[in-house]
Amino acid sequence: MIKVFTLDINWRQLWLDYRSEFFFGAVLGVLVVFSYWAASYIPESIFETLINPVQYVVLITVCLYGAFLMFRHQGGNQMRRSWGWVLLSWAAMYIVMLISRYGFGYMAVGGTPDDPLYNTSLTIGNMLAWLLFIYPSQVLRPGWLNWKKALIVVLPMIIVGVIDYFVPANLIYIIMLYPIAIFFLLCRHIRKYRRWCEDNFSSMDNIDVQWIVRYLIMLALLGLSFYFIVFWYVPNRMFTQQWVFLLILGYSTEQILFRKDPWEELLKEDGKFDNTSSSDEASPANRQLFEQWMDEKKPYLNPDFQLNDLRAVLPMNRTYLSQFVNSEYGCSFYMLVNRYRIAEAKRLMTEQPDLKIQDIADRCGFSSRRVFSQIFTRETGTTPTEWK
Repeated sequence: MIKVFTLDINWRQLWLDYRSEFFFGAVLGVLVVFSYWAASYIPESIFETLINPVQYVVLITVCLYGAFLMFRHQGGNQMRRSWGWVLLSWAAMYIVMLISRYGFGYMAVGGTPDDPLYNTSLTIGNMLAWLLFIYPSQVLRPGWLNWKKALIVVLPMIIVGVIDYFVPANLIYIIMLYPIAIFFLLCRHIRKYRRWCEDNFSSMDNIDVQWIVRYLIMLALLGLSFYFIVFWYVPNRMFTQQWVFLLILGYSTEQILFRKDPWEELLKEDGKFDNTSSSDEASPANRQLFEQWMDEKKPYLNPDFQLNDLRAVLPMNRTYLSQFVNSEYGCSFYMLVNRYRIAEAKRLMTEQPDLKIQDIADRCGFSSRRVFSQIFTRETGTTPTEWK
């Protein structure tokens, strides 16, 4: 039987979920285009003698300082440790490039399209670019990436590079397809990751979903910039490539350092609960117990309320708790909690019509008025102000 591949996409939902990320990508895209236009007016001599070496030094400084912060504050966090090694790798590469270019006058191998080793240079660049995919791989599929699997992922690029070197054939398009394939593979996992977050948390504010989307947007723009240079090579266009790369490294380092790692937090809690329950325990009795607890204690008013907190009334492990919510209510934990919060908001707006929208959002457990309005509009089809 032949299966037809279809994309089941709710575009309205996609817009509501990632509206700010779309704006982020649009603004950054405009800046990239403007940067290319502005860079075309930079004299090549000024770029080579002043701007380019300064960019190298700034990139090296950011990489080394970021790596220092990652290792100093890793606290057993694998995410920070992995990103620290990524930063050190890029710092080492840029130090070598800086010394060879401005110390000995050597350009990178295959530095221009006329160089016979140009395709080999692109191959090496794509393999180095794989370092930028390590962080989203760790977030979207924790524990999946190790040295063995990383080498397996890079193996196709090594094979293509060897073939391109020894066989007189132009494989540049195959070389360029490699990072695109990895990029779309990661995009495919975002939906699963968001679903996992919604099964475990009642707020997306401290989770990596939105940040990962922004990170991939920056990677996409960096890749498009790279391909633009490949086909229309002008040295000062590297100006744009370098500052976009600097943005990715700096912004990523700040986010990884200060954002929570949801997997680490949940897995740590899982170790405290060995008394599991079978799927048979997702029974009417448990549902009644759960709903009574929600109505009396109203734990959903806490913005940090999460699935593990249900263990106060249902001593199951996280897997069975998630199954309980999904089977009994037909939705994720995130959606269920927000329904309780919306119901509470409606009650407050009915009983205390003078309350401001911001006060209602705060009292009902929403992290901000924006989040409250977004979820309320999604659930009811009208804004909180219109509903009042």
